[in-house]
Amino acid sequence: MDRRQPLGIELVKRGIVTESDIEKALDYQKAEPRKKIGDILNILRLADPYILINAIGEILGEKAIYLREADIRINVLDYISLDIAKQSRAIPFEEENGRIKVCFADTSNRRSVETIRLLLLNKGLVMDKYITFETNIDTILNSLEGSSENISLTSDVSGFLDSVIKSAMEKRASDIHIEPMQMGLRVRYRIDGQLMTAVQIGNDKQAQIIGRLKAISNMHQEKQESQDGRIILYPDYNIRVSSQKNIYGEKFVLRLLKKDADVRGIFDLGFPEDDQLVKDAFNKKNSITVIAAPTGEGKTTTLYSIIDFLNKNEINITTIEDPVEIRINGLNQIEIDNVKTTFANSLRTVLRQDPDIILVGEIRDTETAEIAMQAGQTGHYVLSTIHTIDAIEVITRLRKMGISNYDISSTLATTVSQRLVRRLCPNCAKERPFTEREIKIMTEIGKKSGVEFDFKGKTTFDAVGCKKCNNTGYYGRIGIFEVLVINEDIKELIVKGASPLEIKKVALKSGYLPLIIDGVHKVLSGVTNLNELNNKLALY
Repeated sequence: MDRRQPLGIELVKRGIVTESDIEKALDYQKAEPRKKIGDILNILRLADPYILINAIGEILGEKAIYLREADIRINVLDYISLDIAKQSRAIPFEEENGRIKVCFADTSNRRSVETIRLLLLNKGLVMDKYITFETNIDTILNSLEGSSENISLTSDVSGFLDSVIKSAMEKRASDIHIEPMQMGLRVRYRIDGQLMTAVQIGNDKQAQIIGRLKAISNMHQEKQESQDGRIILYPDYNIRVSSQKNIYGEKFVLRLLKKDADVRGIFDLGFPEDDQLVKDAFNKKNSITVIAAPTGEGKTTTLYSIIDFLNKNEINITTIEDPVEIRINGLNQIEIDNVKTTFANSLRTVLRQDPDIILVGEIRDTETAEIAMQAGQTGHYVLSTIHTIDAIEVITRLRKMGISNYDISSTLATTVSQRLVRRLCPNCAKERPFTEREIKIMTEIGKKSGVEFDFKGKTTFDAVGCKKCNNTGYYGRIGIFEVLVINEDIKELIVKGASPLEIKKVALKSGYLPLIIDGVHKVLSGVTNLNELNNKLALY
């Protein structure tokens, strides 16, 4: 396509961005002259990336895709070497019927495009050319580079699995996914809540790898139905293993639990640094406190921190967990197996053991909820977790479990909701001023809860990526929290059967602040950025 006008003008004409957005991109380009306008608009999040890349493709007369690791259907390094991929900034991502799709950061670089085309033609493949953002290409190249550094598959399958597990430990992974796919076996790590590809290998070793994995996990070799196992070969870790059959074989997920992990202080987790709030929320008797969040958002870690805060020699604390993730001195910790013991029958037994504080890993059913409430009404302090979207919805969830409004009102003391957002990597984060759009978004968020944010002198940071953070731009996670202390006004509303909306209106007048407010405060403090907060809470 013959572009008579610059790319920015074409995007404005199509309504993808505004003239103000282009001005911001041009200002950014003064400091980064090698970056193209389209890539800068994406970096600054001035347009929906999927819409933006497709519009750029139309303007350039190229096929376009917002390429992610999940879109790659082949083992890239089976087709081109890592060196050539980096030199050409190209990623092959799908092959079918003798044609292969290849994504480039810059399709105008004819030499690079021709190099890849001829290389693949020699393998009997016809290339279909696509364009994507340079940052997407870089992320995938960095992932490929990281996977080739530490993991190599030789004839020693035991050594391969050992290197996969040890590499995951070194990279701070919480889970390892070993997945049979159409084109081979894919290994991915979950790091700071995000999955990243570690290595992809061909199908020829799949049976041997799965056989070895079952052997060290104490699983049945012949059985292909879902199984659970454990790996005890690594002294510092408990590794839980789960298998599930899919259309290409058996998928395994390994959960890495460090045995002697330190319990982090409640403020280190990101809880608002307000001593009075902590005392009001957790220093209770004859009541129950519930931590609410989806799976994988750090509920158990917060429970441990609260228990550690309350732990004293004169107090008898008992925990009922599935499994016991961290062993803490001074606590009586019980691990259930869901066959001989459950949360409910373990809790009945614990009540005969003269406890002061009881931690119940999760309220999963009506029976457990009822016994936990009874424990809270008979002189004990109970801490537990539940799956809901926010602190106020805990009340609705307990109602649906059959707990009466009277029992909820008289026993529920505090509900806490939380999410985990990734921390910016301190080694590579790039400081910049907030954009007008970012300030507008945060201002609107504050207005909904009656909060006014101070942006004076505040800056934010872009995630860049380096070796320390596995080229993600983020290192570690921090919690964002909301705390609902059940005061007399809220108790009265619960007894009357008030809706969550009615309860929220009263709670906001009593000091309750929604999750997103704490999130914005952490953006303003530079711990994370608005892009990560949006990834977690879908703000815009």
